[in-house]
Amino acid sequence: MNQRQSLTLTVSTLGAVGLSLVAGCRSGATHAPPHAVAAASIPAAGAQVSLDTAASPGSPLRLAQFEGQDEGTAPAPSATPNEAPLPLATGNAAASQPVDYFVGMAVGSHPRIRAARARVAAAIQRAPQARALDDPLLTNSFYPISDQALQTAAGRAGNTMALSQKYPWPEKRCTRAAIADRETQMAMARLDQLELEIEEMVRLAYYELWFADRSLEISRRNREIAAELITLAKARNQAGGSQQDVLRAQLQVDAIDDRLIGLARQKALAQADLAALVGDPGRANIEPTRELDNAALPDSVEELFAVAGECSPRLRELQWAVSRDRQKQQLACLNRYPDFTMGASWQSITESAAISPVANGHDNVGFMVGVTLPIWREKINASIREASAEVTASNRNFNAARDDTYRQIRRLVEQVGAAEEQLRLYNERVLPRAKQALKLASADYRGRLVDFGEVTDGFTEVLMFELQVARAEATLAGTMAQLRRAVGCEAMTADSR
Repeated sequence: MNQRQSLTLTVSTLGAVGLSLVAGCRSGATHAPPHAVAAASIPAAGAQVSLDTAASPGSPLRLAQFEGQDEGTAPAPSATPNEAPLPLATGNAAASQPVDYFVGMAVGSHPRIRAARARVAAAIQRAPQARALDDPLLTNSFYPISDQALQTAAGRAGNTMALSQKYPWPEKRCTRAAIADRETQMAMARLDQLELEIEEMVRLAYYELWFADRSLEISRRNREIAAELITLAKARNQAGGSQQDVLRAQLQVDAIDDRLIGLARQKALAQADLAALVGDPGRANIEPTRELDNAALPDSVEELFAVAGECSPRLRELQWAVSRDRQKQQLACLNRYPDFTMGASWQSITESAAISPVANGHDNVGFMVGVTLPIWREKINASIREASAEVTASNRNFNAARDDTYRQIRRLVEQVGAAEEQLRLYNERVLPRAKQALKLASADYRGRLVDFGEVTDGFTEVLMFELQVARAEATLAGTMAQLRRAVGCEAMTADSR
């Protein structure tokens, strides 16, 4: 066997030894990546996250939907009904569309969401980098001046070529990859939070548009009634009544006209807000549906707590942060163990200008093994203490966020209940009685039993109560949208009322 064949065998041996260290990352069962960890529910209210048990947050990694994206191209959204991008309506048609239609458009095309998806795609690429080895080092040393070259018994050294590779302690690379995987899950949770935020903004803008449109309809209908009051006042004036009644009736019409101007402006602003959210700022023909879809809450707030524990992306992000910090703590502990460097070298030997009387020109082949010495224990122990403190902080942040989420849910549930009671009060008692009072006042005015002020007061009350009912309906729908964001998913059911 000549020297070059010996070098080939030595390099092959180096590769086999290196593969044994590489295999340690793939076969180790101690640090499974997040996609191998079963999903676990978030602790219930009042419970504290334990610091000495392994976290298994959220759901398995959803990486496939973000992989294979070209540079500058946003990843495809997840296959949920609200995330599918919908085509924008063209032309001047003003067809009414439900709120879910605009939610799907915004979630599918909003620039902030597309940017968040790009950040998730970038985060996915960090785990392969963390799992990979460092690049090997190839060096070549040569002696250009023959009379000053290294001399050996076999002859003069021409040049020395060496190849070396650093191999960290096997579990270190696995742990770094696990940290990157958990940070990817955190990026996905932030994407889910952003989608919920945009959805809430769309729903609130839509409900504001619905209120403005509904108020315009109510005001136009009441303007017709006010015009009838003018006719009634004129008839009374011709029969010996006061001209002041006619003027007061005309002022009612003027006040409604002024209200119509403000409501038209309010509707245009709401249309502009909604058009910007769905990615078509120039669109001006957005119209809401006639009625809003009602939803019913679960029987108890504890059910919403349980759903939020499973669905809330805010809590899921913090739970993955706890798991990530645990992996960082494990990595800090692994710094107690050494890293290895292995290499092989080849040195060319020539008989030319050799000073050895027994020079034969045989090349030299060498093998090198290096190991780091983790002897600075104070630095290592300090890093472990730092990582432990980060785990404690992450747990506390999670517990605080969970309690705050439950607080928001409870407050919103109370607001929903109050809005529903207010709507029942107006629809079942206040508004029917106000209409009946206006009807009686109009009849008494014809019979000269009351003055015109009684009629106008009753008319104003009916108009105000109708507008308050519309505002209460829009407020109820908006509060339900805020509750959905706080819970993290759809926890309400269709209302059968």
